[in-house]
Amino acid sequence: MLALKTPSLSEPHTQQTYMASTLEIAKNLDDDGREKRTGTLVTASAHIITAVIGSGVLSLAWAIAQLGWVAGPAVLMAFSFITYFTSTLLADSYRTPNPVSGKRNYTYMDVVAANLGGKKVQLCGIAQYVNLVGVTIGYTITASISMVAVKKSNCYHKEGHAASCKSSNYQYMMIFAAIQIILSQIPNFHKLSWLSILAAIMSFAYSSIGLGLSIAKVVAAGHHVRTGLTGVQVGVDVSGQDKVWRTFQAIGDIAFAYAYSTVLIEIQDTLKSYPPENKVMKKASLAGVSTTTVFYVLCGCVGYAAFGNNAPGNFLTGFGFYEPFWLIDFANVCIAVHLIGAYQVFCQPLFGFFEIKCRQRWPDSKFITQEHILNVPFYGEYYINMFRLVWRSAYVILTALIAMIFPFFNSFLGLIGAGSFYPLTVYFPIEMYIARAKIQRFSFTWVWLKILSWVCLVVSLVAAIGSVQGLLTDVKKYKPFQME
Repeated sequence: MLALKTPSLSEPHTQQTYMASTLEIAKNLDDDGREKRTGTLVTASAHIITAVIGSGVLSLAWAIAQLGWVAGPAVLMAFSFITYFTSTLLADSYRTPNPVSGKRNYTYMDVVAANLGGKKVQLCGIAQYVNLVGVTIGYTITASISMVAVKKSNCYHKEGHAASCKSSNYQYMMIFAAIQIILSQIPNFHKLSWLSILAAIMSFAYSSIGLGLSIAKVVAAGHHVRTGLTGVQVGVDVSGQDKVWRTFQAIGDIAFAYAYSTVLIEIQDTLKSYPPENKVMKKASLAGVSTTTVFYVLCGCVGYAAFGNNAPGNFLTGFGFYEPFWLIDFANVCIAVHLIGAYQVFCQPLFGFFEIKCRQRWPDSKFITQEHILNVPFYGEYYINMFRLVWRSAYVILTALIAMIFPFFNSFLGLIGAGSFYPLTVYFPIEMYIARAKIQRFSFTWVWLKILSWVCLVVSLVAAIGSVQGLLTDVKKYKPFQME
């Protein structure tokens, strides 16, 4: 009777097969055992531009109008420098203790836990995820405004300039939410590169259109608007009290325009291991922040030159809804498409954090952990998770409902910017650098870093106060469900 022989790893051919299989698996995994990252300088720059050039650019002409020709550009450049400087500090914190070969930290909270620990981790989580929720609400508001602008533009073109082309934002908020419910089923940040590149192209398109229309308005024959070194005039445009509140709110709007630190670590976690992630991320931050600053200064300053002290909150709507109607339509479509992608860039870290916590809390729940295979035409196999489907859809619906209740563009952006800029863009990167580099208390470097941190704290506080006051004023004036 012949005995069946079980293959052994000691046999040469079996050992070779096993080693080949192991090597093949290893090729598809990174040093932490996760799926190999494929991000590059281009994709990281696209993510940054998508996150930075958002709805914030639309309010910059209004912000410059409140601050004037001197303080406006100066504040823009100051925020640009601070954002880039602190982003380089944050990029070195992705791996610890060594920024090139240390252990990976997958989220902003992981970075804070590795470098600072204690209660600061919880404070970071609150600041980051409250900000992410706020940004997604703000993007829902802005996208609906752009969709309404397209409808109005086509209505005036068809019916005439005297027509009553009123429309509500609510139905467009629901359309935007429906699109986000579908896109939110993208499993994670690593699958978003194509969406970010498309969104970055859209941001360049509508910023360029707005800039071009502003230049055309400035050079138009006989065109003249009131501008000033200090912005809107007390007693002519606004009262003294309103001037102070608007100045504070304008600073908040500019802070919002530069807010991307909340997703920097998540963006860096998409990069390939070589070249070192921190070096690539610093180059991407320089490219992203420099590019957006040029657009911001041009859009803000040329927009102020075009509209003067009466600059609108959203400078693309300031050109009216008339001719060239097709160009205004295209610009607003670009805004809507860009914000569809930007919404995902900001909400994916929140989705990931919540889902990981739930898996850790209920590891045996099939509803939370089980993946179902779905054959999608022209796509192939798609893995769907029922918990992901339900929770992400519920989140999108909730943010849309809040946007419907508080559809106030400038005040909302200013409040989000003020609330997130100091803790996430300034405080934590500086504190982690001090801890990691073991900088001695009261040394020169320690003192100037602390001064920078305290100055930014004061700026954030006054911006928050101005934005809250503006939000309260908007609430008092607001008539719900009235079409505009």
